[in-house]
Amino acid sequence: MSPRLKLRDIALFERPVQFARPFRFGAVTINATPQLFVRAEIEVEGRGIAVGASAELLVPKWFDKRPELSPAQTVDGLRRSLEIARGLYLARTGYQTAFDLHASCIGAQVATCAKKNIPSLAASYGPAEIDKAILDALLRGVEASFFDGMAANIAGIDARLSPDLSERDIRTFLSGRMPLQRVAIRHTVGLDDVVEGEGGVADPRGNAGARYFKLKLSGDPVADAARLVRIGKELDTLGRDTRVTLDANEQYADLAVLQALMDQLDHDPALRPIASRLLYVEQPMPRDITRQSPLGSLRARDFIIDEADDSYDAFPAARALGYRGISSKSCKGLYKSIINATRAARWSAEGEAFFITGEDLTCQAGLAVQQDLALGAFIGVTHAERNGHHYVDGFGETPAAEAQAFAAAHPDLYSDAGQGIRLCIHDGDLLTGSLHAAGFATSVHPDWSALRPLQQPKSLQEYLA
Repeated sequence: MSPRLKLRDIALFERPVQFARPFRFGAVTINATPQLFVRAEIEVEGRGIAVGASAELLVPKWFDKRPELSPAQTVDGLRRSLEIARGLYLARTGYQTAFDLHASCIGAQVATCAKKNIPSLAASYGPAEIDKAILDALLRGVEASFFDGMAANIAGIDARLSPDLSERDIRTFLSGRMPLQRVAIRHTVGLDDVVEGEGGVADPRGNAGARYFKLKLSGDPVADAARLVRIGKELDTLGRDTRVTLDANEQYADLAVLQALMDQLDHDPALRPIASRLLYVEQPMPRDITRQSPLGSLRARDFIIDEADDSYDAFPAARALGYRGISSKSCKGLYKSIINATRAARWSAEGEAFFITGEDLTCQAGLAVQQDLALGAFIGVTHAERNGHHYVDGFGETPAAEAQAFAAAHPDLYSDAGQGIRLCIHDGDLLTGSLHAAGFATSVHPDWSALRPLQQPKSLQEYLA
């Protein structure tokens, strides 16, 4: 039986993060953004008090891409999502399982956020980050690792939010997990990134030996095709087997424009180096257009949703439209990732292949990357977008003592080669051995005294002043 817990406190903090190089995706270029930290204190029934933590970038213009909002306003939307979730969670005062707590709050969270003009994807951010911190505390309280705890369903995940599954489906999936010992990095090539030469796609100092590459698209099939031709030539020089994924971040206006790019991939010999390596295409169209647009003949290729994954029923709906996969991101909800991985496994057992992927640059070195890496390794994500540290330059503005503590506790994940502590990549892979510590994939918590409280969101009037 899953242990029950009672919430005692949730504290929210942030830290500024300055990017070492600009990262452009979709219609936004990021040069800096805050990183969120959550500290949750719980009482585990019969065990006593435990404290857990989580972290994630507050990414502008991804959860909410509405053009009338500034990047700062979309970050404030995430702060409001956190504050609303904190209030809802703390209002639940009795003992319950971790998933009970999540399931009892997620509906009210989405409804309350909608009244405040916060879309569903941004609404899910607050519970997602609080859930991670609560799970970390629970695992510490019972002295279990994430991998062992989740295999035993320590959180008490059930089918109440996914009626297409049975309780047995979930139990069978969790108990059968064999966590990956290695997860390959997928090196992201942003729209402003260099393609050729120093710092380019083939530069080993940048790609760190990656065998997988994630290529951002702009939504213009002619410009995208021309850029993909250049990238394909660079990949041909690497001398190793490589695979690619394409990510449009909702920039393709409709199926007709998307078809134009796919036609070029099918028929242009200059694009063969990309087409022959292509695994799947991620979130090509805006989330609202996606829900109204069956892929039709395009389903001959593998497509996945990401930004359109804003509810527990998003994957079944996408499947009906012809999509074969969905992204796992702990910033969208670790429980939803596990439910979707269960679905992919069950559906695939019925004959047609479905899959779940790892797509996230918001997880920076330290807590965030470790927890998301552990989630992916648990559900079977063999390669994951994982070079957010590349844009931020390692631990960024994290105090040196804190970065050193993470490196000492997780020496298979971090090293200092003379440029500060960074992720340690082994032949294109990240190792997961040290993530088997008690807690949610970390032996270390941030230096809470070095963080500032979460900034109060500004009102629209303050932005217009």
